[in-house]
Amino acid sequence: MSKKNPKEATYDFEMRLFVIQYLVLALFVVIGIRFYILQVARHDDFQQRAENNRIREIPIPAPRGNIYDRNGKLLADSTPACNIVIYPLNMTDRDETIRVLVENLGVDRDQLIDELDDSKRPKSQPILVKQNASPADRAWVAAHEYENPEIQIEFQPQRIYPNLKLASHVLGYIGEISPKQLENPKYSDYKSGDIIGKGGIEAIYDRLLRGKEGMRRLIVDSRGRPIRELERVEPIKGQDIYTALDIDLQKVAEEEFDKTGDTGAAIAMDPRNGEILAMVSRPAFDPNVFAANVISSDNRAELRAIMRDKTNPLYNKAVQGIYPTGSTWKLLMSTAALEEGVITPKDSRLVCGGGIGMGSRFVRCMGNHGSPDIHTAIVKSCDGYYYRLALKMGIDMIHDWMVRFGTGQKIGIDLPSESPGWIPDRKLKARFNPRDPEWKDFDTVLASIGQGSVAISPMQLLYATNGIMVGGEYYTPHIFKEAKATPLAPVKYYETTPKELKLSQSTIDIISYGAWGVVNEAGTAAGVGFPRDLNIGGKTGTAQVIAMEKARGGKEHKDHAWFISYAPVHTKEKPEIAVVVLTENGGFGGRASAPKAKMIFATYFSKKLGRPVLPELVAKSDQAQKAASKPPSAGGSPVVANQ
Repeated sequence: MSKKNPKEATYDFEMRLFVIQYLVLALFVVIGIRFYILQVARHDDFQQRAENNRIREIPIPAPRGNIYDRNGKLLADSTPACNIVIYPLNMTDRDETIRVLVENLGVDRDQLIDELDDSKRPKSQPILVKQNASPADRAWVAAHEYENPEIQIEFQPQRIYPNLKLASHVLGYIGEISPKQLENPKYSDYKSGDIIGKGGIEAIYDRLLRGKEGMRRLIVDSRGRPIRELERVEPIKGQDIYTALDIDLQKVAEEEFDKTGDTGAAIAMDPRNGEILAMVSRPAFDPNVFAANVISSDNRAELRAIMRDKTNPLYNKAVQGIYPTGSTWKLLMSTAALEEGVITPKDSRLVCGGGIGMGSRFVRCMGNHGSPDIHTAIVKSCDGYYYRLALKMGIDMIHDWMVRFGTGQKIGIDLPSESPGWIPDRKLKARFNPRDPEWKDFDTVLASIGQGSVAISPMQLLYATNGIMVGGEYYTPHIFKEAKATPLAPVKYYETTPKELKLSQSTIDIISYGAWGVVNEAGTAAGVGFPRDLNIGGKTGTAQVIAMEKARGGKEHKDHAWFISYAPVHTKEKPEIAVVVLTENGGFGGRASAPKAKMIFATYFSKKLGRPVLPELVAKSDQAQKAASKPPSAGGSPVVANQ
């Protein structure tokens, strides 16, 4: 075997040394790059991870502001609830956590998995598992703290509606923000898991009510169990809201529907400023079912029952429901005709004729009133009069005035999902009835009495007639009165400027006198028994359902019953309260709806005057006094009412 010469041996050694040097250099370069990534480029990330292993920042939910009626009576509250939550960061075995929660705490598996799979929810944010945990549930969590540190007990604010279904459509309800809402730029400052208002004023004034969450910084051990608290920033409660509602009127209005099992809507309002004193929609729902945000099968069943209810209890018929108005529409028709000079105060007679012939059809009036003047036509609700009046006016004039009155459009009430409704309109008929697009006199005749092409909400009808009764001033209806100041926000009041509609005083006087006659003369509401000294005026209405459906019979196909009313009317004073009542399938307005309005008026004026204004209220007051003075039974405890 030949030996390498010294030069070759030296060359090989130098090459190996050169390669080793570059390998070592390359290794140091790789190590240097890695150190740079770890210590410089991703320094903040790894520092945060290290901190998370030792320090946790836990959000503290802020209590929502309370909601009160106009007199400071509580409608919605936030009270501490003992809840069971899980911290995803502390989970070592997701499936095991799900198993123990389902088997030991009765948590709904599917709902829990959905919550855990929410990719948009911050991992540091606790997930509510069970609200108002029982002593047995709390004992189980405490006993298994070591093996399940991700499951903890915390006190968090819970929304409480102490009056259950009372004013539920006005108050609304709360719930977790949805993924679809998070995609909306309107909610850009919200995050997954936030609780927000989902209906009523809870939704409209959510930013006032929600407050600002606090924060706890904790040192935790290797298993995520708290060792000690480093820092605590207390949450700031949302603003308390005072509404225009009067809880006493609200209760009476709802009782009037409930005692007969009727469905429909009612609104009481101050026409001088637009404040809503009461608003009813039946059927109703209990918002506490939504506020009890429990991931349990029982709670989910209650929610599903509400959502699947065919009577749609979440639907606010006062602002969302649209109905033919029946003869209540005649107040608007009369005002428009007087202002346009189609009839005059001195020359307002038209033939009734028991109805009117339209080609091969005869459209009936409920009576034969001869040749009534405008006052008699309102008091007796003469359809024949208004058939002929509408033909003299023409559909274009009618449409123009109905727009001025605010019908067929949203009026801006501070509640969600307001419906604009429908009013007589040539273009609208052509759009929705392409087989018969041309507007005909027959359509005008039907529209004259609030049928056919007329379908608006109770709120719109009340708003439209309010402006007439107070002299042409149209105030936007509103629930909100005031939001109290907090460290985050100043006091806030509802501000509004009325829209002006110029109306002659003679027109206002004629309409007011006609409404007074409906109640106090031999009108369609004369038999209801309104206290005469209160100067209540109104207009009844009977709105027909679809003729084919009506022919089948049954209560659900009876006519809808309306009554719209004011007090005082036909005086020098402006009306201070207006009431509209719609009883679905109730038949005649004077029988089904006017008695409900009577009790609302009686309650309002009894409070104002400090004495019962109806014999029924005297008996009711005596019963209440006897109940209040009755001593508690032996062995029982006196009940302390919420203040």
